[in-house]
Amino acid sequence: MQITINQSIYIHFLKVGSITNSSVLQIGSTGKMQALSQLYNTGGYEAPAEEASPQGTSEPLVPLAPF
Repeated sequence: MQITINQSIYIHFLKVGSITNSSVLQIGSTGKMQALSQLYNTGGYEAPAEEASPQGTSEPLVPLAPF
């Protein structure tokens, strides 16, 4: 069976809290979704970054109550 859906969607305001690498934002309907992942080296880096080293004290700035 083949179904054709024609839609007109008008969005006047859309607030998105967060989008991560594995998130899907879908508006409307879809018959088939295909995964797509693209990785770009926009900085032109040729080697990994240096290992991070801790700086300063490890105590929190605000005292936290124990659990």
